[in-house]
Amino acid sequence: MRPRLPYLSLLAFSLALPAAAETIEIPLGQQGQTAIELPQRGQSQRSVLERFGLADEEHAAVGQPPITRWDYREFSVYFEYDHVVNSVLHHQPRYPTPKEQQ
Repeated sequence: MRPRLPYLSLLAFSLALPAAAETIEIPLGQQGQTAIELPQRGQSQRSVLERFGLADEEHAAVGQPPITRWDYREFSVYFEYDHVVNSVLHHQPRYPTPKEQQ
């Protein structure tokens, strides 16, 4: 029978190593503009249209149930049938990219 000492020492060594990880937290106020009012979940397409006007781009429905996306300049709205399921702000870079500077 072979001694199990190497396995036990390997296990003890691996448990003794400290785990290193870094957690980065971004305060909520620094994640983007909070002054922009977005359509709320459950609103109808009609009420979004009345409040925010025509979208810059409307994407056709996809999937079942049908999900439609309306893109505005600063946000997108996702509809299931004709009610809002989510509104998402677009990423706004703080500094212009080299392409935008030209």
